[in-house]
Amino acid sequence: MDEVIQVTQWLSSITPRKKAKLFFFTTHADAPSPMVGSNDVDTHEETQLPLATTVALHNFKNIDEFLKKKVNTFSCYNVIENEITKTDYEYLRFYSACKYLDVVPPFLDLEKISAIQNKFEMTDEERDYRLLLDSADLVLEKVCDSLKPAGVSQMWTALREDRNLIRGVKTIDIIGFFVDPNPTGIKECLFFFIVRFLQKADKINRVNTNRLERLIAQCDESSSCEEGKTIDFIIDSLRFYPTELYPFGFCLIMCVIEGRDGAMQEIEKTMEISRHLGMITHTEKNPTKETIELVKEELMKPKYQFYSSSTCWFMSQGDSNSMVLADGETIEREWFLTSFPDISTFQLKPKVFFMVSCRGANKFSLKGDEFEGQSATCDYYDIGSALIRNRMLDITDSVRDISYVQPMMDTLVAYSTILDHLSGRANPHGSIYVDRACVLMSENISRGRSLTEILEHLSQDLHEILQETMDEDRIVYKQACHYDSFFRKTLKLPYTRHPKEDVHSAPQ
Repeated sequence: MDEVIQVTQWLSSITPRKKAKLFFFTTHADAPSPMVGSNDVDTHEETQLPLATTVALHNFKNIDEFLKKKVNTFSCYNVIENEITKTDYEYLRFYSACKYLDVVPPFLDLEKISAIQNKFEMTDEERDYRLLLDSADLVLEKVCDSLKPAGVSQMWTALREDRNLIRGVKTIDIIGFFVDPNPTGIKECLFFFIVRFLQKADKINRVNTNRLERLIAQCDESSSCEEGKTIDFIIDSLRFYPTELYPFGFCLIMCVIEGRDGAMQEIEKTMEISRHLGMITHTEKNPTKETIELVKEELMKPKYQFYSSSTCWFMSQGDSNSMVLADGETIEREWFLTSFPDISTFQLKPKVFFMVSCRGANKFSLKGDEFEGQSATCDYYDIGSALIRNRMLDITDSVRDISYVQPMMDTLVAYSTILDHLSGRANPHGSIYVDRACVLMSENISRGRSLTEILEHLSQDLHEILQETMDEDRIVYKQACHYDSFFRKTLKLPYTRHPKEDVHSAPQ
């Protein structure tokens, strides 16, 4: 069959709502730039114009033409070995969006997709189409689904009233002030236009969504929300880090085995909980400085930008400032914690570090013979209202910026013990902290708990446990853990998601 006819038949089989969503997912706002094969065309303008004309004319002709052009580009595209191009990203995004929406063209060349994935050095686990979807776009899709056409229309009115924001923007004038968003698919086009416009204006990104939340907050709840949804519910959904679908993120496990009884148990437990959380995991046993540098270099590869979060477990002996590596060398804990969050592939995404080692030799010891504790060794290494609001500052948009981000932002560091104190291990089970952390996370999967809630529970649980040294002095002591958070949103634990499970049902 002629390819033109095939493309026409394929487009005619897609509902207007799905066309709008396919366009939105395909024109992902955070595609890397500059890339090989890219040009100077304003991609934001390119992605806004078809949406604007569709809303204004109630006609999907321009979106159809855009999708036809994409299909034709991919059909003629020759995959170049060893050189990742802009088209490679676009092809993967297009394929994953089609798969998610259940509208994969029967003529799409899947061998090219496999060849592109080879260029990205993707493992079998990483070839799951869900990895290629942008989790922030999925959250925005759900927000759109929660709003009625009247709600999106009210958002549009509120946006148009911000003269400073819309001044000189041609696509705004194409749509006009009054919009009828009721025809099928027009609500979606208008909402996605608002999103892409705010992204172009540097008013929102995957973490900073306050400007969008303010537009939603101005909607009338009785007329703007779909059944069972509220304005508060919709806004709350934007206040969590976007970690939709599988995988939940990338997990790096670094564990020094030498001189640490129970270390293999630590690896098994952290690997198991990572699997249940739906993370793709990489393990480094007995890491050295060279290993760490190689891992950092690996994480800079383009494929890691598809992940929505990262977690690192580092388990070793240590003291107040340093951690001991497998070859006996030490690294500064602060150096480790400041170098990994600065990796560009994970910017604007939650990064969690579990630092499991002693940070000194002190013990919070308990006096008296009546105490009996869990036998433990240690991971220590010895080397040298309205009225109130009216009084607050009026922070205007002109003094806000989301373009530049401190490297440590969106990072949480969880320590197994407090500064200058021991971190206990129970032979042969390994770190008591790791054990309790994995237990609590496994118990709270699917309960809608946030990571910080789990860590607070962990702090309580760990501090109830009496630990006992295994030396002649027999000291019973307690261990206290804590965390430092630079999070700007809440990170929720996901529902149990195993790699082979397809938990997705196609959107309408």
